[in-house]
Amino acid sequence: MAYDPLSTALKFGFLAILFLFLLVIARSAFRDLRRTASPAPDATGFHQAQGYAEVQHGVDAWLVAERGGGLERDARFDLIGGLSIGRSKDADVQIEDRYASGIHIRLFSREGHHFVEDMRSTNGTILNGAELDGEAELVDGDTIQIGDTVFRFEAS
Repeated sequence: MAYDPLSTALKFGFLAILFLFLLVIARSAFRDLRRTASPAPDATGFHQAQGYAEVQHGVDAWLVAERGGGLERDARFDLIGGLSIGRSKDADVQIEDRYASGIHIRLFSREGHHFVEDMRSTNGTILNGAELDGEAELVDGDTIQIGDTVFRFEAS
């Protein structure tokens, strides 16, 4: 068997490129995990909800927290100007739910009607027990579930 330095160099070159590729993939995955990690709960497991809004006069629709997400039960969020919900600090209502995406859903009004839209979340959104595909109009009493977090829509 003859020693071929070119063949050996190509093999080591291929291994080096493969190693660099795997290193870039691992680094990207760790950076993404660090960016989307939710804060650890304190000893009680409860947190003050971010984005909590006092009930305002003249508001005709609210989203009411029923359970989960680190939100106080019956916390009310008005839909004036729309509302985004997710784990991201950029969300109007930040929830602590491992199944929630950064911006998971948005709620908005159009021509006097209220709508919910799944923002292409990884784990989906459940509206009244069925998977939400795109957007849907909301009616009084509808339930919206994001992972273990449940909201109720109330309209006057």
